Amino acid sequence: MGIRNLTKPSEFIIMGFSSLPELQTLLFAIFLVIYIVTLMGNTIIIVVIRLDFRLHKPMYMFLGNLSFIDICYTSTTLPKILEHLMQERKAISYAGCAMQLYFFLWFLGTESVLLTVMAYDRYEAICNPLRYTIVMNKIVCWTLATGSWIPSLVNAAVHAYFTFSLPFCSSNKLNYFFCDVPPLLSLSCADTSLNQIVLLVTSMFIGCTPCLCIIVSYVNIIRAILRISSSKGRQKAFSTCSSHLTVVIFFYASAIFTYMRPISSYSLDRDRLLSLLYSFVTPMLNPAIYTLKNKDMKRALKRAFVIKTFFSHT
Repeated sequence: MGIRNLTKPSEFIIMGFSSLPELQTLLFAIFLVIYIVTLMGNTIIIVVIRLDFRLHKPMYMFLGNLSFIDICYTSTTLPKILEHLMQERKAISYAGCAMQLYFFLWFLGTESVLLTVMAYDRYEAICNPLRYTIVMNKIVCWTLATGSWIPSLVNAAVHAYFTFSLPFCSSNKLNYFFCDVPPLLSLSCADTSLNQIVLLVTSMFIGCTPCLCIIVSYVNIIRAILRISSSKGRQKAFSTCSSHLTVVIFFYASAIFTYMRPISSYSLDRDRLLSLLYSFVTPMLNPAIYTLKNKDMKRALKRAFVIKTFFSHT
């Protein structure tokens, strides 16, 4: 193989929307709305939780962290997608692609671990209510929230190193919306079996293990809820975790399917749609899911609106 084919490309051409030239303006409008709604919704969640002392509880502290992560990893990809939709030449530099992959995987992995922490919080609140305030004290909560970032940071660094150590031959056309591991591996002319093993192992660690912990937590939560004598009590207990369970299903169903299978089974059209689900749609819907199903959040939003209205008329 020639030396020319083994040199690293200076840039990648993002081909995700190239087959839809007549829809570029419409897609730009759709993704712009998604980005604005995501930023506004998650920012409102963070501000309301910060300002309302009634929400200064572990559950809402973790929710505020989740909203911050959603803003971060959406901002890693969507601004560049919007830029590409308005340009004829849709390129990202080699270094820019590596950075985008690293930060995207970091934030994505952090969300996976944080959702597990939130499941543990609900487990303690419902299964061990008498010791909940002792177990989930402020130090423990901040340790769990901060610790959620560390394993995913290592995971992102490992993937970025192994992926960008590969030669990409003469092709630099990435048939995807952004830089991600599976489409980049499909561009390489080298043997990617080691990368696929690393992807599978780390996905087990950062994806399947947290998912399994969430399942175990919810099995115990459901058993505890069914032991509650009053139907009103059962409904109240389930309402405190139904929002989190909805987000978990959306997130893990698409993310695990994307990363936990061989590249040979990779389907361009199907996987691009799945990437839209966990990368853009889920972060946009999270604020709505948590506010529509959570009475405390709805009351806090109403109080914030009343206060804002009062000051605007004084």
